[in-house]
Amino acid sequence: MSGRTSTLLLYVSRQAANPARYVLEQGVLALFGWIPSVVGIGIRALAYRLILSMHGSAAVESRVRLRFASNITLGDGAYLDEAVYIHACPHGVRIGSNTLVMHGSILHVYNFRALPHAGITIGADSLIGEYNVIRGQGGITIGNRVFTSPMVQLIAVNHVFDDVTRPFVDQGITAQGIIIEDDVWIGSAAVVTDGVRIGKGAVVAAGAVVTADVEPYTVVGGVPARAIRRVGEPARARQTPVYQAMPR
Repeated sequence: MSGRTSTLLLYVSRQAANPARYVLEQGVLALFGWIPSVVGIGIRALAYRLILSMHGSAAVESRVRLRFASNITLGDGAYLDEAVYIHACPHGVRIGSNTLVMHGSILHVYNFRALPHAGITIGADSLIGEYNVIRGQGGITIGNRVFTSPMVQLIAVNHVFDDVTRPFVDQGITAQGIIIEDDVWIGSAAVVTDGVRIGKGAVVAAGAVVTADVEPYTVVGGVPARAIRRVGEPARARQTPVYQAMPR
């Protein structure tokens, strides 16, 4: 086998489950992935059933990139905004019913080390904000009604770098996973590192770097993030308008 052929096969193996699936998935994406507006959404709601698992009816905007589409599951009412990128090898990406993944977000399970828990699961009625990066090599589980603001990063993988005599790229990785329980809100540009569990009803302030578990119904902030107060306790006095939530 020539070097060029072997490089081509390696590339295909990083894009789909096998060469036949690569041809099918790329063909469907090329034919229907560019069509704009509600017309394109309607066509893709039918055509994309050929390449991924769709329960009920999901909406996929134009210019959404899908790799290993056979490992992607969309719940009823799920929505993928323009320029979303999902790479789902090999254990998959599952997006729950009525969950929105907004413009430019990346959900990535690039697992070629046979990591046992790799994958991303997002529950129902959640929102992944614009330009989020979710790396699921160690496995990421996101609960129901979880909202992430723009530019949040959830990184379930970490490099080992303790041996000063060896380059870090030769020392392997850890991938413990991230769990975010129900009803969590994560503020803009926050980072959640590998091995963290965020308890139900917690709030992560904008710009925080979360390196340790967060107790339920706790507000955390800072670098590294520390507890600020309990949800429900009085915050510092300020005049903040509160608006009634609109039905989704």
